[in-house]
Amino acid sequence: MITTITMNAAIDKTYITPSFAIDKLHRVKEMYAFAGGKGINVARVVHALQEPVTASGIIAGHNGKFIEAALAEEGIAHQFVAVEGESRLCLAITDPSTGSVTELLEAGPALTEEDVEQMKLTIARLARTSTHVVMSGSLPQGCPVTFYKDCVDIIRKNGASPILDTSGDALVSGMEGRPLLIKPNEHEVLKLTGSDHADEDAILQAIHAVMEQGIQSVVVSLGAQGALAGMYNRIYRVMIPKVDVLNTVGSGDSMIAGLVVGDKRGMLPEEQLKLGAACGTANALTPAAGMVSLPQVKELMKSISVQQIC
Repeated sequence: MITTITMNAAIDKTYITPSFAIDKLHRVKEMYAFAGGKGINVARVVHALQEPVTASGIIAGHNGKFIEAALAEEGIAHQFVAVEGESRLCLAITDPSTGSVTELLEAGPALTEEDVEQMKLTIARLARTSTHVVMSGSLPQGCPVTFYKDCVDIIRKNGASPILDTSGDALVSGMEGRPLLIKPNEHEVLKLTGSDHADEDAILQAIHAVMEQGIQSVVVSLGAQGALAGMYNRIYRVMIPKVDVLNTVGSGDSMIAGLVVGDKRGMLPEEQLKLGAACGTANALTPAAGMVSLPQVKELMKSISVQQIC
């Protein structure tokens, strides 16, 4: 089983609004509302790839009940920790005429020390029956910045491989535990290594530097340009096909899902990266995060190339 952790689960609501502009009245003709948050997006794609998955994390209030009900309707197993307050609403306004995405993100509930400890106990329990535990997204109010580092250690001690997809101080702290895989963007990976440059050579050097810290896999998404990835002390270039992008929200989460499933299945690095890139690209063709289909992913894998460059 693969477990995903979303410490600030949400209702993701997407409005498809052509010619969107501020200071104007828009009547929305297409709207989608789903259980959301980065880890839940990962779980949805893992489920689409036909691997057993459990979504966990923090929920609260009426929105939290909606999240559980929505996941149950999708057939995705879940074991959340319920806290006081209200789970957040994240609104995305997508303009298909320009490809722009405008996001409005609420803060979500504030955690107590007891909530944090209960979440750690839940992660430990789920890790015992999991091959991989994926921790995704920002930390909620009241959660210490060292939370992910602590959980990396907990996951590994309970027999699973820890995956971390976050940013800022939470990423810096979490890396101290040496998770199996991280997926910073190009700006984040350069920041991690203190680089003053922003070209490809600097990104490659940064990937090498992070792997030397004991992190096996470092995947840096470059959007439409594909990705650069370090795996097992080798560097790969991932090239993806040009597509008509409908939605970019969740593409990184979808890529993580493909990478983790590939690792669970024992795929070679090149095939893991193809599967991850195909999932990320498939997400861009859907109106909402994580709504990929297995046939589409398989078809996209045929047009993705992975080359070892050093």
